[in-house]
Amino acid sequence: MPNAKVLESKKAVVEALSAKMKEATSVVFVDYKGINVAQDTELRKQFREAGVEYSVVKNTLTNFAAKDAGYDFAEILNGTTAMASTTGDPIAPARIVCEFAKKNKNTLSIKGGVVEGSVLTADQLNGFGELPSKNALVASVLGTFLAPISSLAFVLDQIREQKEGGAPATAEA
Repeated sequence: MPNAKVLESKKAVVEALSAKMKEATSVVFVDYKGINVAQDTELRKQFREAGVEYSVVKNTLTNFAAKDAGYDFAEILNGTTAMASTTGDPIAPARIVCEFAKKNKNTLSIKGGVVEGSVLTADQLNGFGELPSKNALVASVLGTFLAPISSLAFVLDQIREQKEGGAPATAEA
């Protein structure tokens, strides 16, 4: 029978992991077999910059926490497993892992995870690796909104110059 003190500490870890899974917009489980210390340091730096929490987790405790949070990851929680979670940009963990795996062959692979309450397979999460960041998407949408306004301003300026009697200004080399 396990020591009562050890059992209580394990229960606290399970509760903390469960709470983290419940509040996260995204949780990605990663197989980190084959990664060296320098690569791990670089990966952790990228996660920190993106507001993603990354930690190596014990599979049995994580499985208990996942069940408490309403998920079943028994099939993927085996071998070397790390967990990347965020309460911010939901595609950030998967995107970072995918980009890192492309640069560093045979180091990381996604096992599965949850994005905004939906359990996703490794293939579905790897698809997020192709998506641009949230900020890039917002910038693209704003650029699309600004294009017609910019064109209208250019045309109105050309009409103004024409009515003033001057020829439109041309760029000289």
